[in-house]
Amino acid sequence: MLFLVLFVSLRLAKGENCHILDNPEYPLLSKDGDVIIGAIFSIHRGTQLQSMAYTEKPQPLICTSSDLGEFRFAQTMIFTVDEINRSNSLLPNISIGYKIYDNCLSSLLSMKAAMALMNGMDITGDYACSGQAVVQAIIGESESTSTIALTKTTGPFMIPVISHAATCECLSNKKEYPSFFRTIASDFYQSRALAYLVKHFGWSWVGALYSDNDYGNSGMAIFLNAAKEEGICVEYSEKFDRSDPAKIIKVSDIIKTGTARVIIVFLAYFDMHILIEQLIRRNVTGYQMIGVEAWISAVDLVTPASYNILAGAIGFDVGKLKIANFADYAVNEFWQTAFPCLHSKGNISETENNCRKYEDLIPFKNYSEDISELRYANNLYNAVYAVAHSLHSLLRCTENQSCEKYKTIQPWQENRCGLTALEQQLQSLKC
Repeated sequence: MLFLVLFVSLRLAKGENCHILDNPEYPLLSKDGDVIIGAIFSIHRGTQLQSMAYTEKPQPLICTSSDLGEFRFAQTMIFTVDEINRSNSLLPNISIGYKIYDNCLSSLLSMKAAMALMNGMDITGDYACSGQAVVQAIIGESESTSTIALTKTTGPFMIPVISHAATCECLSNKKEYPSFFRTIASDFYQSRALAYLVKHFGWSWVGALYSDNDYGNSGMAIFLNAAKEEGICVEYSEKFDRSDPAKIIKVSDIIKTGTARVIIVFLAYFDMHILIEQLIRRNVTGYQMIGVEAWISAVDLVTPASYNILAGAIGFDVGKLKIANFADYAVNEFWQTAFPCLHSKGNISETENNCRKYEDLIPFKNYSEDISELRYANNLYNAVYAVAHSLHSLLRCTENQSCEKYKTIQPWQENRCGLTALEQQLQSLKC
């Protein structure tokens, strides 16, 4: 080990640069600026399965099945950045840029995006591999488990990660996640509230399902403790693993053979999609579903086929969209200014090539029926503004005048009170 360290040190001393071993990951949407904010969303819900012969380098993953809700998050972030850039009082002479990545619900793509946000697009680094991070902060992700992986990756470099939707109570541990912040309450409150809700309606015999991930495991543990305190009996508490078809079938069998008619469904949004499909297939209906914020207000889950499963479902919700002018922006201005391919110069074939990676997003261009039901957009809007206000403080900006534009700042910088400027902004939002 010592020999390896000395060998690497000698090589660097001789002027050989650090270099990445793979091609850099490029953002789905980006814009240059004086400071850059990164983001990672699951704009697609999966990737095509690939055969792994282990005789050649794997081909890049191909993303499938676009997710309109996550795409709206990207639109919300760009809208907020543009709004801040037009402001004369917040970061008056500083422009904010962005790099938005799509992880397609893949931990591999999420990790590649995190590395790109830290290292940039350059193949080689400086002599000591100690360059400044490309972004000042990262917005994301939408699920707790992927957010934990992101935060553990960026944590050693003290790059702030601000999530609009990751609610796992585990992320409240500041010793383990010192650079993590969020604009949504942790599941400590939701899980206990579910127990109080069940008791309020006089239901003392319930079943429980939960996602087999950090979000579900942590949330269900808190619920079970609260249920015990409130005198609620839990017939079964079953994990749901969306990657294991046998376990998915087992869950539907447990529901069908159980005697509990009230079910606490502590599932992530994508898991709930799969569970509903299974329950429809097995004709498992007539239960009182108690839902969580991850899926209880997801309008796309409600279909004629799922009505007998979800009818009467209740749960706790995140507030509706309250961002002025966003609806018009999402269906008009966004496509004219932020979407890179529709207005590229060149002939038709060149435009088609430029648009190819966006082809399954373009059909959303004139669709707006979902916008009034958006739930997490307010949290994302607040997250971007929190970053902007912290930069305003760190760059010593004065209202309607200017900032110290060329001042070098690090994501981990603290103010004299011992709290980061970002942390102070999020505390002011009481999140």
